[in-house]
Amino acid sequence: MDNLEAARTAVVLIDLQRRLVDQALAPHSGADVVARCVTLADAARAAGALVVVVRVERPGDDPQPAGSELVPEATPRPGDLEIVKHTWGAFQETGLDAALRERGVDTLVITGLATNFGVEQTARIADELGYQVVLPQDAMSGIHEHAHEFAVGYIFRALGTVCTTAEAVVALGG
Repeated sequence: MDNLEAARTAVVLIDLQRRLVDQALAPHSGADVVARCVTLADAARAAGALVVVVRVERPGDDPQPAGSELVPEATPRPGDLEIVKHTWGAFQETGLDAALRERGVDTLVITGLATNFGVEQTARIADELGYQVVLPQDAMSGIHEHAHEFAVGYIFRALGTVCTTAEAVVALGG
C-alpha cells in the first residue's frame, strides 16, 4: 500500500453509536471495530490528517432511539469534523463533500458500521465524487459475516484499496 499524504487524507468513522456497536456483528465485534477505528483516528491525528466522525439520526424521530449516542471512544476531538447524516451514506445533504474539498482532502480511509450499509454507501459515493478510497476491512463489520465478506471481496476492491488497520496506520506514517 502506498503512503498516504496526511494533509490530503481523512479517516472517516461511520456510525460508532452505542445501539450499533452493541449488536451482534460479524466477522468483527463492535468493540474490536471501535478499537481499530480509534487506532486509525489516533494515527491520523498524529500525522496531521483529518478525522471525520459520522453519526446517523433518524429523520422524524425525536427523541432519537435509545443508544443513538456515539460510544465515548468515538467522541470528536478538537479539530475533528462531525457529520450528522439522515441516510445510509455520509454525503447526502450533509456538507461533507464541501468540507473535505475546502480542506484539500482527496483520500478517504473509511471505517465503521455497518460494512454493507453506511460504510459501503459512503465508499460508493466517495468513489463517484472522485476521492481515493481506502477500506481497512478489519475496522468495520457487518450485521452478517457473509454481507461483510461480499462487500470487502467484491464491491470494495472495485472502489479502492482494501487493507488492514495496521497497513493503513503504516501508510499514515505510523
